Amino acid sequence: MVKNIGIVCGSFHRDEVERMLAWAREEADANDLEITHVEWVPGSMEVPLALDRMLSACDAAACLGIIEKGETQHGLAMGQAVIKTILELQLKHNKPIGLGIIGPGAEQHHIEPRLEPHARAAVLALI
Repeated sequence: MVKNIGIVCGSFHRDEVERMLAWAREEADANDLEITHVEWVPGSMEVPLALDRMLSACDAAACLGIIEKGETQHGLAMGQAVIKTILELQLKHNKPIGLGIIGPGAEQHHIEPRLEPHARAAVLALI
């Protein structure tokens, strides 16, 4: 049974992700999970390495962040690579990872209504 969890947070959208982290903490408390590790990384591209390291010390982990739509396809390509690697890490460690990354391709009006549901769902995926 999952008990201690870690959360990796992308700091590129720090204000929004701080709010997501608060909702993730609420959800963890409501489900008898202890957040033992929180690590901030520059952005979503750095999430997989932090998760890989974190999973050696935690029963499960979640990641929170935002990948906005840009003028090029960079965000889409990056998002696909990050998500694929997160799935591979679940298999490598045989531990659940909750995906709380909004996007790729998020536009400004998409972000606000997704902050709380994505944060809570990322924690619930660990149960």
